[in-house]
Amino acid sequence: MDSEQTNLEQQIKINFKNKELLKEALTHRSYLNENPKWSAHHNERLEFLGDAVLELIVTENLFKQYPQSPEGELTSIRAALVNYQILSKIAKEIGLDKAIYLSKGEAKDSDRAKETILANAFESLIGAIYLDKGYEISAKFIVENVLKFVPEIVEKKLYKDPKSLLQEIIQEKLKITPTYEVIGETGPDHNKIFEVGVYFEGQFAGQGKGFSKQEAEIDAAKDALSKLSHENHKRIT
Repeated sequence: MDSEQTNLEQQIKINFKNKELLKEALTHRSYLNENPKWSAHHNERLEFLGDAVLELIVTENLFKQYPQSPEGELTSIRAALVNYQILSKIAKEIGLDKAIYLSKGEAKDSDRAKETILANAFESLIGAIYLDKGYEISAKFIVENVLKFVPEIVEKKLYKDPKSLLQEIIQEKLKITPTYEVIGETGPDHNKIFEVGVYFEGQFAGQGKGFSKQEAEIDAAKDALSKLSHENHKRIT
């Protein structure tokens, strides 16, 4: 077995009975194009299963942990917890990024594309753990690696859409609505990156980038929220 697979097992403290199952969880579709004789299938079926297992265990824990929270809020917290950025971060923490089998082209892809691949592989790993070890071990793995982010998400209200949260704060303090403006565009038409600024009554408050105007606006709102947090709201008080 690949040494990186062994390292991954050691890192997550789970020893697979079926090593081929782990190998499948780590095999991206692109790898098979360059290695047609590879013994494992790609990991998309395991990703499908792992996504469902992850959602069930996260939902069960949030339901028990926050008995007074309404369904809509729990849904938002769950969405913030299992987004591709957090899952890819966890994947790197456990060394999954070193163990995954990718084509040479995919390995050189953009950071965002690699984050998505890692997040999907993390869900595939959960699917493999579930099939190999069952519900209890899967739940323990998810609680230890994923649910540890819940307190920060709840405390900082990261489960709220950044634009909505920024608007709530600014309307409460200044009685105005933040405005967004495209301040730059780079790249070819098929892969354009937008840069957007967010303003409070014409005063620059933050900026962000994204592959769409909406994504850039969300990134700009995050930047403005970060600045407000770091300055203890000095800008608006």
